[in-house]
Amino acid sequence: MAFLLCVLSLLLAACSPSGSRSSEPVAYQVTDVEGTVTAFPAPPKRIVTLSMSTDEVMLGLVEPERMAAVNGLLDDPVSSNVTALVKAIPHRIGNPTVEEIMALQPDLVVVPDWGDLSIVPSLREAGVKVVVCKGAKNLTEIRETIALLAAATDEEERGARLQSMMDEKLAEIEAKVQQIPPEQRKSVVLISLMSAYGGIGSSFDEACSLAGVTNGRAAFGIRDGQVMTKEQLVAINPDILFLPTYNDHGNYDVDKFRREYLGDPSLRTMKAIRNQAFAEPFEGYIYNCSQDFVFGVQEIAYRVYGDAFRQPADEHLSAVD
Repeated sequence: MAFLLCVLSLLLAACSPSGSRSSEPVAYQVTDVEGTVTAFPAPPKRIVTLSMSTDEVMLGLVEPERMAAVNGLLDDPVSSNVTALVKAIPHRIGNPTVEEIMALQPDLVVVPDWGDLSIVPSLREAGVKVVVCKGAKNLTEIRETIALLAAATDEEERGARLQSMMDEKLAEIEAKVQQIPPEQRKSVVLISLMSAYGGIGSSFDEACSLAGVTNGRAAFGIRDGQVMTKEQLVAINPDILFLPTYNDHGNYDVDKFRREYLGDPSLRTMKAIRNQAFAEPFEGYIYNCSQDFVFGVQEIAYRVYGDAFRQPADEHLSAVD
C-alpha cells in the first residue's frame, strides 16, 4: 500500500501544469497558444513581455507598476504612442537573454510565437511563469491576445472592457468613413523599411480596409511577406505614398532611404510623385498590433481624407481606472 501511494504521488506530480510547482497554491490557470497550462498562485506583479505590442496590450490591462520592464522603443516618440505612460517603468529591454530576463525577477513572461521560443523551456525550468501568445497580425489575433493576457493577469473584466472600447472606436471611425463618397476614395502604398510588409494579410491591409482606403499592394495581389518591386509600384500607381519616419532615436538616416524612391527617375511618372502626394503617418499607430490598432485605422483615414479623422499622437486604450 505504501508503495502504491508513492507511485500515485509521483504520477500526480508529473501531471501538474507546466509553469507551476506542486507546493504552490493555485488561484487560476491559463492555457497558452501552444496548449501549455500555467498555474498562478496569485496575479503577477512583475510582468515582462517580449514585444512592443504585448507591452502595449499589458498597459491596457494592468497598472504600469506591475511591469518590470518594457521594450526600449516605447520611449521613442517616432515609434511609440505611450512614451509618457512608460516613464515610471524602470527597465528597458530589446532581445534579452534568459539571464537578463531572470535578473528582472519576473513572475510572468509573455513570449510572442514569432520570437525566440528556445528561451521558454529554460525560463520554465527556472520556475518562471511563461505564456506564449500569438504575434498578432490582424484584428482577430489582437483580440485573442488581449483575452489571453487578460486571463494570465487575472484581469478578464478589464480585458472585456478593453475589447468593448475597441469596438466603440471602430464604430465611430466606420460612421465617418461611410460618409465618404465612393468616387472620393483613394489608394495608398506604404513605403516601409520592412520591404516585405504591407500586402495581403498584414495588419496594415486590414487597417486600410477599415479606413475606406485601397491598399495598393494588396489590390495588385502582393501578399504580406512579398517584396514589392519598383516596377510593380509604377504599375500600382497609387494616389498617395506613405513615407517612413523611423530613425532609431536619430541613429538611422531615413531621409537617405526615402531618396531611393523620391529621387528615382523611373518613378517620376507615378501619380503620387507627380502630384507630390506624400504623407508621413505616425508609425506608433500604423504598425500597432495592440488594442491601439484602432488608432492606426484612424491615422490612415486622417492622412488620406483629412481633419475629420485628426487625433493626437498619444492616444491609448486602457481599461485601467
